[in-house]
Amino acid sequence: MSVGTNDRRYPSRPIVGVGAVVFDNDRVLLVQRAHAPLKGRWSLPGGAVDLGESLETAVAREVAEETGLRVRVGPVIGAVDRVEQTDDGHVEYHFVIIDYYCVPTGGSLATGSDALEARWVPLEQLAEYDVGEAAVRIIEGGRQLAEREERAP
Repeated sequence: MSVGTNDRRYPSRPIVGVGAVVFDNDRVLLVQRAHAPLKGRWSLPGGAVDLGESLETAVAREVAEETGLRVRVGPVIGAVDRVEQTDDGHVEYHFVIIDYYCVPTGGSLATGSDALEARWVPLEQLAEYDVGEAAVRIIEGGRQLAEREERAP
């Protein structure tokens, strides 16, 4: 059973989430969020981990649900805290997101659940998509990891 959208607002504890950095040459996979807290903004595909689900299974599931693509889940790139507070200081959203480097293995790009749109975005155009600073850092870490993998024998 997935964590419902209503369960995410004003949580009693942080929610564990996963994100995927998926490249196609010089392009990265982004989704435009359909729900708060980032409704309408572009970010990496991903979402909440279901009870009993492994992190790797969760990231592969979220990519498939949001983009129609299948991925091989690679190493962790990094982790990000996403905390949003109301004007009076109450925590409205708190996610701890673990981001993974992923390699596409199949499927066809299509917009799925929790996304208004899914798109391959050239790295040099990230600024045009108003991608958050934390996501840009994670994408850069993924790019460096991809370059190391390409150079490996």
